[in-house]
Amino acid sequence: MTVAVWAGVAVMGGLGAVARFVIDRSVATRIAGVFPFGTLTVNLTGAVLLGFLSGLALGQPAALLVSTGFVGAYTTFSTWMFETQRLAEERQYLPAAANIVVSVLAGVTAAWLGHWIAGAL
Repeated sequence: MTVAVWAGVAVMGGLGAVARFVIDRSVATRIAGVFPFGTLTVNLTGAVLLGFLSGLALGQPAALLVSTGFVGAYTTFSTWMFETQRLAEERQYLPAAANIVVSVLAGVTAAWLGHWIAGAL
């Protein structure tokens, strides 16, 4: 692995993190409420993108740049878990359970959809 690939992953990771912040905040300001729609949006769009990229069968350097760098920084497992735990602490049990169920089911479906789209091209 070259220094250029490492640097590329760092740059793409930075872009992914900025994209996550922008999209999460944009959604959160438009849809107020207890449920973390911003994180859900980011994670579902990231699942579609990662499924699509895996369907393209990219070479290792490209996969590291886009999949690990951009999508890895764009999506967020830790925020999803933290927000779910926060909802449960606030006794918002239905939104907490919905966050888990919707994220997992819709996430797997989104990844499959992205992979299917790539295969159809």
